[in-house]
Amino acid sequence: MHVEELPDAVRAAFAIGSDATVSAIEIGLINRTYRVVRPQREPRAIVLQRLHRIFRGEVNRDFEAITAHLATKGVTTPRLVPTIDGALWLDTSDGAWRAQTFLEGRVVSVVSEPAIARAAGAAAGRFHVAVADLQHTFHFTREGAHDTARHLATLRAQLAAHAEHARHALIFPVAEQILAHALPPIPELPLRIIHGDLKLSNVLFDDTLHEAVALLDLDTLAHGTIAVELGDALRSWANPAGENAENAKVDLAIVKAALEGYAAAAGALLNDAEKQAIPAGLETIALELASRFCTDALEERYFGWDAQRYASRGEHNLVRARSQLALAQSVRESRKELAAIVQRVFG
Repeated sequence: MHVEELPDAVRAAFAIGSDATVSAIEIGLINRTYRVVRPQREPRAIVLQRLHRIFRGEVNRDFEAITAHLATKGVTTPRLVPTIDGALWLDTSDGAWRAQTFLEGRVVSVVSEPAIARAAGAAAGRFHVAVADLQHTFHFTREGAHDTARHLATLRAQLAAHAEHARHALIFPVAEQILAHALPPIPELPLRIIHGDLKLSNVLFDDTLHEAVALLDLDTLAHGTIAVELGDALRSWANPAGENAENAKVDLAIVKAALEGYAAAAGALLNDAEKQAIPAGLETIALELASRFCTDALEERYFGWDAQRYASRGEHNLVRARSQLALAQSVRESRKELAAIVQRVFG
């Protein structure tokens, strides 16, 4: 991308002159993201983003407060780079724009060996320990983001509303399996500040992939439970086949490595109920995502899909629904083994 293609107001606000170089960062489906190098400014390298409209500019107040706290604890983290007027973001008719520091490292989308999961788990643990003493009221919240019962109820309602759907024969059997899946109970757990989206591509690694440098994509920071946080992490990390594979299966060796890394960094932070709820959180989040993708398949929506591989949003989302359902079923079949891993790792 050429500098000239950025809106004039954005270039002016973030001091992006004609001598700057701009390159798109393709990882991620939500925000439009660029790496910008400004030869005459510090920091020279920044990450420039136009936030998706699901986020309001106020999300940056939470980003700033929590990353400032992380920095005081010695945790490496991206930091916001204010506009030349000192604002945390720039509102435009095209959405909110913001800049943050660029951190060197590697991003991967698949755990190819347990050591990667161990490093990711340690990074999540360091984050939770660092924010454990932070009292923060969020300016931006995503109500019901992980309200599993609500997502299942929405799927049930949409199933009735789309009885004449053109892909009825393909979608409805998947939806019925999702709705018939009995989840294990999760007790009431403490609310903590969580990252909120610990998929593998949101962890920045060093060149060896055996050490995690930082957590990225800090727009989903929220109060939540460890069951949700680590459940969502493990459904990404411990499914090497990825969310487009309909034969998804939980990899127990990766779960063990991830929890070993987490326990070494933050095991003492959790109470017994939080530890024991981790496998149930994994199964719940996998089924929740299956229900959300299945609803999206019925409604033919969702802003992120692979148009190169699939003919429509609905087709891609049905594949994703099948994949997450298979993962939830695999976790259900491995409940005893997962409970044993938790017991061995946390003691």
